[in-house]
This record gives sequence, structure tokens and C-alpha cells, in this order.
Amino acid sequence: MSDLTTLTTALKQAGLRVTPQRVAICELLATSLEHPTAAMIYDELKPRFTSLSLATVYNTLDTLVQLGVVNVLGHAGDDKVHYDADTEPHVNLACISCSRIIDIPSEHVTHLDTEITAASGYKLLGARVLYYGVCPDCQKKQAHAKRLS
Repeated sequence: MSDLTTLTTALKQAGLRVTPQRVAICELLATSLEHPTAAMIYDELKPRFTSLSLATVYNTLDTLVQLGVVNVLGHAGDDKVHYDADTEPHVNLACISCSRIIDIPSEHVTHLDTEITAASGYKLLGARVLYYGVCPDCQKKQAHAKRLS
């Protein structure tokens, strides 16, 4: 997991000023158990930072992704791009009904990284494993809806 120091140091190395707004974006990413979108980050931080722009959020996220300290997950059935500060090998599960994404640790992903490196000679900078499905809560709601119809 990328911590606050890792994220802010990456911004400095990229030549960006480490403003209070950018620190707040990094802090939210580093502490969030969710996989927020740029709009979610903006909506959460805008009340604290009235001068915050959505462009600042996007530019900060793009820089962090380019530096490899944040992963971009793509959409989770909601056509919105989600971000993950946990760059350690793990599996993401995305519910196509409620768009919630959760992390599942897996030793198999770590072994896969080793296998891919050995077979290809690549120096891996990161990986994403994203499964789509329907979470248990949404399955219950769907079953309940079927019973009512």
C-alpha cells in the first residue's frame, strides 16, 4: 500500500508543488478502503478546500499513476475510472451491480509476478487483477426482488 509519504514524495519528484489540496488527495487515497473515482475525491475534499478544482484532482491522479504509486482500475460497471493506492499484488473484485470494489489478498498473484518476470525478463512495475461479478449483498437484493415479483 502506498502511504502518504510515498505519494507526496512522488509528487515532489515529478516537480509538482505539494499543496494542501494535493496532500489531502494523497491522504484520501492512502487511507481509503474504497477505490475512489476522481469525482468521489473531489466531492469529499471540496468542502474543505473551496479552491480545489476537478482538474487538480485529475492531474494529481494522472501523475501518481504515471509514477506507479497508484493503480488505475478502470470502471466497475459504472463507466467511471477507479483508483487504488494499494500497489502490492492482490486481486480486486468489482460488483457490476453496486460498483463496489474490494481487495482480496492472494499469494497466487505474487507467484504469478515471479513467473511472468522469469519468463519475460521484464522488470515488473505493477499489475492489476480485476474480476467482475455480483457481490453477496446485491445477490441477496436480486433474490429478494425475484421473490417479490
